Amino acid sequence: MIALALNSGSSSLKFGLFRVQGTEAQPLLQGQLDALSELPGRLTAADAPSPEAVGHRIVHGGPALRTHAVLHAAVLQQIKAAVPLAPLHLPAALEVIGQSMAMFPGLPQVVCVDTAFHNTLREEARVLPIPRFLQAQGFERYGFHGLSCESILHQLARDEPNGLPPGILIAHLGHGASVSAVRNGQSIDTSMGLTPTGGLIMGTRSGDMDPGVLIHLLHQLGGDPTALATMLEQQSGLLGISGLSSDMRRLQLAAATHADARLAVHMFCISVAKQLAAMFTVLDTVDLLVFSGGIGENDSAARQRICAALACLGVKLDADRNAHGQGVISCASSRCAVRVLAAQEEAQIARHTAALLQKAPVSTASL
Repeated sequence: MIALALNSGSSSLKFGLFRVQGTEAQPLLQGQLDALSELPGRLTAADAPSPEAVGHRIVHGGPALRTHAVLHAAVLQQIKAAVPLAPLHLPAALEVIGQSMAMFPGLPQVVCVDTAFHNTLREEARVLPIPRFLQAQGFERYGFHGLSCESILHQLARDEPNGLPPGILIAHLGHGASVSAVRNGQSIDTSMGLTPTGGLIMGTRSGDMDPGVLIHLLHQLGGDPTALATMLEQQSGLLGISGLSSDMRRLQLAAATHADARLAVHMFCISVAKQLAAMFTVLDTVDLLVFSGGIGENDSAARQRICAALACLGVKLDADRNAHGQGVISCASSRCAVRVLAAQEEAQIARHTAALLQKAPVSTASL
């Protein structure tokens, strides 16, 4: 199957055209756009084959959409109902779906849900410490970056000589960031919660904070939840701490002379190290720590800072390997192996798209 994977963020769109055979997805064309309207020109210019199906990344499926699914009217309504849980991502994803259906009329379309990977969370991770009646309303830990985690496990299962290690920590570090604990291929705990705003300090998102801060902020903002959401999701994190930028590259460069940029970098790395250390207590054994995402894959200084904070747990990097930034970057004496692996979300979307449609081929013409 020739599958087009569309990975929409809050302000950009990654895409990939893949030939899927079995569990492997061969990339034919990949790129990133600022607008979906550019997509037909890119495909034509590359003289690529026409897609037979389209797969979409959906950050949050909410309480109703728990699995990857062939798109139909009921699924579309479930995504729309989840918009309040991911207001930065889902409106853009819905727009992409609409334009994709207009651009490729009659082609089957699939939605791949980031939260699906974390359906296996242990109860003590999934349940939030709030009144139990709220659970029935869908208030729980969902977890995110699931497609990234799935793509990493796929690469490890394919390439590791002894197969998938039993205990894996995945640090997906980018503009959005999370840590997940994986036991025997299943997610059992993760740092993000009900929404993608929780957990680690991120580019513009606060991550976890004292709930009392939120109560005081809500009063200060005149009880306006929209203003509070804007502050926590778009004005906080690295940007809020530094007052300069949400981009780790810029902050690293400025750190020598800009105290708040230096503080932001330090707080981010400590935030990641603390969460990883906490996940050590969740897994029976940690065999492998994987860094992924834009920062995880490309920022050797951040990896070094994070792992230096984990030295008390026996994590040791090889300086030369870390500088090179590919494959295994740990010392032979490290308690667990440390690797850098690229997130391959678009390839994972293509694999799910082909697998779902081979089971239940449909058209979205009636949507």
